[in-house]
Amino acid sequence: MNNSPHVAVVGATGAVGIEMIETLEKRNFPVGKLTLLASARSVGKKLKFRGTDHTVQELKKDSFPGIDIALFSAGGGISKEFAPVAAKAGCVVVDNSSAFRMDDSVPLVVPEINAADVKWHRGIIANPNCTTAITLMALYPLHAAFGCKRIFASSYQAVSGTGAKAILELERQVDQIVKGQPVTREVYPHQIAFNVLPHVDSFLPTGYTKEEMKMENEGRKIMHHPAFKASVTCVRVPVYRAHSVAVSAEFEKPVTVEAALEALKKAPGLDVVDNPAKAEYPLPLYQTDHYNCAVGRVRKDCALDNGLCFWVSGDQLLKGAALNAVQIAEELLKL
Repeated sequence: MNNSPHVAVVGATGAVGIEMIETLEKRNFPVGKLTLLASARSVGKKLKFRGTDHTVQELKKDSFPGIDIALFSAGGGISKEFAPVAAKAGCVVVDNSSAFRMDDSVPLVVPEINAADVKWHRGIIANPNCTTAITLMALYPLHAAFGCKRIFASSYQAVSGTGAKAILELERQVDQIVKGQPVTREVYPHQIAFNVLPHVDSFLPTGYTKEEMKMENEGRKIMHHPAFKASVTCVRVPVYRAHSVAVSAEFEKPVTVEAALEALKKAPGLDVVDNPAKAEYPLPLYQTDHYNCAVGRVRKDCALDNGLCFWVSGDQLLKGAALNAVQIAEELLKL
C-alpha cells in the first residue's frame, strides 16, 4: 500500500462521511490526495480538509482508477453497486453498510479485536454494525479472558444512527412539544421525543429485527466464535448521539468483578468508568465525540451462572462507523 494513499470518501456529505473526513484529519492519516464522492444532488458542495476546500464530485462507475482506499458510507444499495467496481479498479474499499458483512470472502473488522483479518481481504473490508462494534469493545476482552457463551442485551440507540433527518426530527418534535404545537413525524413510525421505540431496522419472521440479529451474526464472525449466542432488544431513544447497551453475559469460566475490571482496564479503545457511589458510569452525553467507548456498572449477574452485567456506551458515528473505518485504513498501511 502506498505510504501517502489517494483516499476517496463515498457518501461524503452524509453524517458518517463528514465524520470520516474529520477523523482522517484528526488522526493525521497520511492522505496524499482526497476525493469526495456523493450522489448527483450533492455535486459542487465544498467540504474542508486540512484547511482546504474540496469539491464533491458525482459518484460514477469510472470514479475509482488511481484511488488506493475508498471509505464507503452511502448505504447498502450504493455499496453493492459500486464497491465491486472500485475493488476491480485496484482500490481497497472499507464499507460501512451491511452489504458485505456476512460475505465469507469479506473480512469484518474491529481493529482492537481482529485486525489480522484485514490481511486476507480481496478488495473489500466490512465495517460492523454500530451497536455490535460498541458492545464488542467491552465484551471481547471479557470473552478472551473467560469465554463468553451467550449474552442478553438491550440497546439504547441514538437518533443519529438513522441519519441527519432523524436528528432534525427529534429537534423539531421537542420544539413543537415545548410550544404546544401538534407533533409531526416523517422518519419514525411514532413520536421519538420523550418516547422510546423498541424498533430499530425491519422485523424478521422470528419477531426479532435485523438490527437485533446483527449482534449474534456479526459477533460470531468478528470474535471468531461460531457458537456465540445473543438475544437482543434494540431500542431507539431520544438521544442525539452515542449508543449505549445493557449486557448480561454468561461465561464458560468462573468470573469475578475484580478479574473482569482488570481485563477491561487493559483493553485498547475502552475506558472504565465505574464508580456508582459517586454516580460515575458511562453516559452517551459524555461519550459523544470520544474515540474510546466506556464501560461501567460491572457487577455479578444474579440470574446467570458465571454471569456478569455491564453497561457500555460509545459514539456510534465514530467507533460505530467513521473511526473504525479509518482504523481499518490504518491497518491497510501496515500491509
